This record gives sequence, structure tokens and C-alpha cells, in this order.
Amino acid sequence: MRKTIIIFECLAMVTAVLWLQSCAPQARPQTVRLDRQGQWQPSDAVRQEQYLLRVAEMKKLVDAGQPGKVRNAIKQLKKDYPEIAGADFNGFTEGELLLAKGKIAKAIRQYDTFLDEYPVSPLREAALQRQFDIASEYLAGRKKTILIFRVRAYDDGVKIMEKISDRTGSAEIAKNALLAVAQNYEKRKKYEEAYLTWSQISSRWPTGQTGKDALMGMARNKYATFHGPLYDASGLVSAKSYYENYKLRYPDDAERLGIDKILTKINEQLAEKNLLIANYYKKTDQLSPANMYYQMVVDNWPDTAAANIAKQKLGNN
Repeated sequence: MRKTIIIFECLAMVTAVLWLQSCAPQARPQTVRLDRQGQWQPSDAVRQEQYLLRVAEMKKLVDAGQPGKVRNAIKQLKKDYPEIAGADFNGFTEGELLLAKGKIAKAIRQYDTFLDEYPVSPLREAALQRQFDIASEYLAGRKKTILIFRVRAYDDGVKIMEKISDRTGSAEIAKNALLAVAQNYEKRKKYEEAYLTWSQISSRWPTGQTGKDALMGMARNKYATFHGPLYDASGLVSAKSYYENYKLRYPDDAERLGIDKILTKINEQLAEKNLLIANYYKKTDQLSPANMYYQMVVDNWPDTAAANIAKQKLGNN
């Protein structure tokens, strides 16, 4: 009888301990990895952090262009961290080896494959940063070889950055990628492309410093698309709208940047453009549309030199 009581007491203690363990919070977070069979397995967070530090050390060998040492580093990582270095590790390090060998285009494609196949891998950020760094070099003027020629790879840099942005949504690296593209287009005087990129930035990050810079970028580049009164003036109209919006939202910055002077100049250019149209109609003896345009100049831009000329023209008709 005494033995039976002791057994029941032991069972009760074990049950209590198991119940307490099931209710207690976990002391350390668990992360996961992909094993060779493509199955997710738990992995210790601290050990994973050490593993990522080692991967960062391997990056230096890649940057130095030492594929032999990179290959040795990969083997050692697999040996030291067999529970972490799974299928995603193989995909990422294949890109690293290609990069260490100077095969940049193939490395980019391999990183793409890796990011497609392992979107939640702990190495994802490292692969994205790799692509960002390569794209930055292309945008800075790094050349690539086509047949026997060395040519600038601006377009490749733009494509890589845009793909990074598409992958990462509203993340910081997405914003930095689009900013790099917009600034590069502007630097190369591709103002319409720069405007479209700034517009995309504005739609994703409409507020804060990024939203402010994007609004100014749209205004600046739309204004830059205007080539004179003999050409289409739709860019002027859009630029004026963006500058006015900027002045309304950021009055102190607008004053510092001299937005009022820019708006005055835009009004003069719009008046000059419409005066030119009026003169054309008058020259071809179409007085009715000519007078309409003269009156438009007087009404819409009264403080311009073109308005004074338009008044004289109206008085003579």
C-alpha cells in the first residue's frame, strides 16, 4: 500500500513539472533553417548570430577576389555549422564564389535564384545587399564587357535596383534603391525617367524627409523637361503645380530654396509660350484665336512682359 502511494505521489510531481514547463515562456527564441531535404528545422539564435558573423568575414574574402580562400571558408562553415548551413546556404555561397571569380553577371543571376527559392532565409539580407552594392557600382560608371567592348552598365544597375525595390516593398533598402535610380537618372539628364522614379518614391513614402525630397524631385525634373517656348509646355504646367504644392506644405524650405523666384520664371515662360501661339494665329490672319490667346496671357499672367505685349496687340486688333 505504501509503495502505491509513493508511486502516485511521484506521478503527480512529474505531471506538475511537465505542466509548469508547458506554461512557462521560452527563455531563448528559436529560428529555423532549411535542411538538405528542404525541411525547416529549429536553430539556436545565438549560434546563428555567430554564423552570420562568419559569413560577413567570408564577404571580405569575396571582395578581395580570392575564390580559393572563399571556397575554404565555405567548407569550414559547413563543418562548424552543419545544422545551419543547409540548402539556402549552398545557394547563397554559390553566388559568393561567382562574385569572387569576377563573374558578376552570373553572380547577380545566382542571387536572384537564391532570393526566389529562399525568401525567408537568414542570408536574404546579405544577398540583397550584395545586389545593391553591385548595382551601385554600375550606376557609378563601372563597365561590363559585351563581346570585346567595355561599356557602361547604367541600365543594368537600374534594373537591379528596381528589382530590389520590387522584392522588398517599403523596406529601407527598397527606398535607397529607388533613390539611387532617381539620382542617377538626374545626373545623366534623363529627366523624364527621373521624374517617374521620384513619383514612385512619393507614392510609397509620401511623408517625412523622403516625401519632401520626392516632391521637390518631381518638380525639378518636370521643369527640366521644358526646352523653350517652341516646344511643348505641359512639363511647365506640371512643374508649377508641384512647386506650389511644395510651397504650401513646406513654406520655410520653400523660402530658403527660392521657390517664389522659380514660380515667377515659370509664369513668364508660360506667358511667353502662349504669346507665341497668339502671334502665330495673328500672322496667319486668324484673329479670333489670336485675340483669345492674347487675352489669356493678360488674364493669367498679368505681371509678365508678355502680358504687356499682349495688351498692345489687343489694342491694335
